[in-house]
Amino acid sequence: MALNVLVIGASRGIGLELVRQYREAGARVIATARSDEGLAALRALGATALRVDVANPASVSGLAWQLDGEKLDVALYVAGVMSRGNAKAPPTQPDFDRVLHTNVLGAMQVIPQVAPLVEEAQGRFGFISSDMGCIAGVDSCYSWTYRVSKAALNMAVAAARHDYPRAIFAALSPGWVQTDMGGPSAPTTVQDSVAALRKTLAQLTLADSGKFFMQDGQPYPGW
Repeated sequence: MALNVLVIGASRGIGLELVRQYREAGARVIATARSDEGLAALRALGATALRVDVANPASVSGLAWQLDGEKLDVALYVAGVMSRGNAKAPPTQPDFDRVLHTNVLGAMQVIPQVAPLVEEAQGRFGFISSDMGCIAGVDSCYSWTYRVSKAALNMAVAAARHDYPRAIFAALSPGWVQTDMGGPSAPTTVQDSVAALRKTLAQLTLADSGKFFMQDGQPYPGW
């Protein structure tokens, strides 16, 4: 039986490639984007495209009724934005709000709407995090607001899994990837990153729920 897959934040990069690979594997895919161009790209891949802006609570609140009646074998929260800067200057409130709203609040608003549908299918709910969200072994203050947001996302995942015990929750690092965010000098192609993410998510068990996983599928030690 074909998988039912939801990809939240799928207009480009890792999200769009997740849609492409799951569709090529025969899955039925529902995917979200903010723009007309993003929605058109998703439809071109054969996905059911929904307009959702995860930084807008009113937009996110409409997701539940758009998914009414669905059972989701796989859901992925991919939406994310980057920021620069370090601890020598405070983040501006607009930049802090932009990053935390998308990377953390968006995920926390989506979870109560999507996780019951994942749990109904005894499925898997993955959240795209980052190596930069791992507290153990921090080697730089570069992009410190982004680092804070991904560490907070990891905590949200670890906490939320207790309310949905029949679903597998996981924070997933895609590695340093050749996307708009990662840049062309990144060592990993988006195709290879997404293949690794799909493999990791597919092999997880309930005993793994709530953990943060590296690109190779191993849990981060002491994260």
